[in-house]
Amino acid sequence: MKVIAFLALWVTLFHQGYSNSLDTCVGRCGYGTDNSFSCQCNTSCERFKDCCSDYTDVCKTSALSCKGRCDEQFNSQNKCHCNSKCAQHQNCCSNYADLCDSNGGGSGGVITDAEIKSLSEALYALDSNKASSSELIINPQALVHDSQTSSMTDLSSGNLFRYLNEEVLFSRPTYTAFLAVLDNYNRMTGQNEDFSQQQLAEQEDFVRETMANTELGRELFAFLYTKGVYASEEEFLQDLKMMWFGLYSRNNNKKDSSGFEHIFAGEIKGGKVSGFHNWIQFYLLEKSGKLNYYSHSFNGPWTSYPDVLGMQFMWEGYFKQVGSAVIGCSPEFDFALYSLCYITRPGKQCHLSLGGKKLMIQTYTWERSFYGDGKKYIGSAFPATPRN
Repeated sequence: MKVIAFLALWVTLFHQGYSNSLDTCVGRCGYGTDNSFSCQCNTSCERFKDCCSDYTDVCKTSALSCKGRCDEQFNSQNKCHCNSKCAQHQNCCSNYADLCDSNGGGSGGVITDAEIKSLSEALYALDSNKASSSELIINPQALVHDSQTSSMTDLSSGNLFRYLNEEVLFSRPTYTAFLAVLDNYNRMTGQNEDFSQQQLAEQEDFVRETMANTELGRELFAFLYTKGVYASEEEFLQDLKMMWFGLYSRNNNKKDSSGFEHIFAGEIKGGKVSGFHNWIQFYLLEKSGKLNYYSHSFNGPWTSYPDVLGMQFMWEGYFKQVGSAVIGCSPEFDFALYSLCYITRPGKQCHLSLGGKKLMIQTYTWERSFYGDGKKYIGSAFPATPRN
């Protein structure tokens, strides 16, 4: 009787446990056909009708989620990833930070929102090259509701920038390096960007001047180094150069765009301004008469620089409905904040703290082409004040 009872129990456990382990896609999505399993978990199973019963839920519905996937082994077939290296390669699933970042810390460890906020405060304090209230004076004028940002109505009679001490600010090395790169672009998408050797050298100089030659940039690297994102400063600098300046196509299959051009210089696509989130570029174009400031739809809570504005403007016949920018910061601060957010929160919201006040930066990855070992270029990033 004991033998019969044992066999009965074994059969029950087999069907409830072991059998289920063979008939599930948990941990198997995307891998090739394995005849040792009674069902499969790859795209071919849909054609051969031998998918496991949970294939849709686990491999399709959950394909873009880290639920149950934290610290999984890398699988090139997955659309996004949930291991400790995904932040470095900018290919984490959107909820990686929420589901897999809870432990934080350590070499190669995850990066928590609290750590990002703490670092952003440190960078804010280190921005010694920001404009002072005597070096920069702005006149925001008309404030419009969100519902009015598309009206294309000039509600401000004067320029946004009333005064900038160019002699002081533009003589500083990071500003000089930034200005050298800023004028290297054709704003129209659909036309190849073709850089000279001098212009390529200017890109290299900008990255090194802002990130290697400032205390602010070295602070960002030190943080990412301790988290295991980069093994050396040289790796850090070269990755920044590729993610920011590597060319890809936004229009007509031409190498017409990069993260730097889109965010800092601005582009024209589909008959309107695309990107354009830098205050120095705004100032230069407004000063030259090429840009007409219309209004602003939000103004950050800061009473000194840097501040944040969301602006409506016309750039030589092309309208920008909301062009947000961090006003009055140094080039290295702007570059560091966007880089921090893209590296740690690619394709999602990045919550920062500047002087005890909240700032959110939304980042987007470029999904159509890659660099290095499958890394994604910066598609876009822009600042916005959190709406509570």
